[in-house]
Amino acid sequence: MRNCRNIQEENLVYAKRFLHYLLLICAGVLLCTALAVPAESAGFKRIVRIRDAKIVTFDQMMNDIRGANLVFVGENHNDIRSHEAQLSVIKALHKAKVPLAVGLEMFRADAQKALNRWTTGTLNLEDFMKVYYDNWDLPWHLYQDIFLYTKNYGIPMIGLNVSPEITHKVSQNGFASLTADEIRQLPPGISCDVDDQYRDFIKQAYEAHHGSGKSFTHFCEAQMIWDKVMAWRLLDYAGKNTGATVVVLAGNGHSWKRGIPGQVKKSSNLSYKVILTELPEHTRGEATTTADADYVYLE
Repeated sequence: MRNCRNIQEENLVYAKRFLHYLLLICAGVLLCTALAVPAESAGFKRIVRIRDAKIVTFDQMMNDIRGANLVFVGENHNDIRSHEAQLSVIKALHKAKVPLAVGLEMFRADAQKALNRWTTGTLNLEDFMKVYYDNWDLPWHLYQDIFLYTKNYGIPMIGLNVSPEITHKVSQNGFASLTADEIRQLPPGISCDVDDQYRDFIKQAYEAHHGSGKSFTHFCEAQMIWDKVMAWRLLDYAGKNTGATVVVLAGNGHSWKRGIPGQVKKSSNLSYKVILTELPEHTRGEATTTADADYVYLE
């Protein structure tokens, strides 16, 4: 148990810290600007611009990405700071009056009608949360501010994902195991056609599942389904909504330039920017380049 002297010493430390911050503010030093993040993503302390390895402000980053057709903001799914950063980007673009939509790894394409009803205000919170948990298994509170913001301002949301049953069947037995209806849900030409670095990234995931009876080719094809399907649906939306910017919310591994953006690049001339809130595991310890991302949030 702490004694009175320890408590007094702690209180003195806290008082000194408060006075220090107060003096900084009075001197005109805005802490959030100095740390280069907006208040909404205060859990991160720095934004690094990859092309020149410089620490930049949130506004500098937004000025750069504002004209892109697609803005990928990667996430560590269960880290609230990732979602705060994503919402900061959505808010900044919306306040700048950029025509906007939000693409979601968390929702399947077959949930699109529910997403439309949510953003047009005809689906209540209780019913929408049922749809949410039918699509995604992480706690609602991690994403609630994003979903409430899009509803409040009528920002369209796009379900990008595919049924997990499809990827599971392919990972176990390959494309031959799919029904004709399942094949119609996929873009043509899915194969494990990736560069060496991305293949190594997939191989790490494969080795984590080693002993489950999967062949590496089937496992890789299943991984590629996610990237190719989400890219396919983004291209479809962009083709029907020219002039809109789509903010894509997906895991850092999918948002990495070798993931969904790489599939977009193979099939279109759409411009995109990639912001990661954590580097994919395979790249850690290696030099990050513009082949990986445009910006990275750091601790």
